[in-house]
Amino acid sequence: MRIFRLQSVLAVLFLAVSLVACSSDDDKKETPQTISKAADVTAISGPSTGKVGVDINFEISFIAENACGQFDRISDISIGKESGFQIEVKYPKETCANQTPTALHTVYTFSPQSKGTFEIKFKKSETEFLVKTLVIQ
Repeated sequence: MRIFRLQSVLAVLFLAVSLVACSSDDDKKETPQTISKAADVTAISGPSTGKVGVDINFEISFIAENACGQFDRISDISIGKESGFQIEVKYPKETCANQTPTALHTVYTFSPQSKGTFEIKFKKSETEFLVKTLVIQ
């Protein structure tokens, strides 16, 4: 009986150590490595008037360096003393098979909280913004 108990304790101890020692590497999913770069905007489409409290959507057109580029985010930027936005595109770190520049689009939503004239500015080049004027009544 004593040998059976000792073997049982050793078996349980062995299983416990085995389960603790195994790492779960399969649960970790590798995320593809990407880099983000600014893209120049080619057009801003949307209404030129709106009302307070009503969201206004603008379609922003931009060019990605290659067909592997995807919209990442809209970020703030300053050119000189002017402030506006820029589009950032993410690219895989690996070489893209299709190096042809690609036209992409995204939507920017403006939520006016007061009446007035607003300028929606997106980076067109290193030195200038593309501007869309919006009058809120």
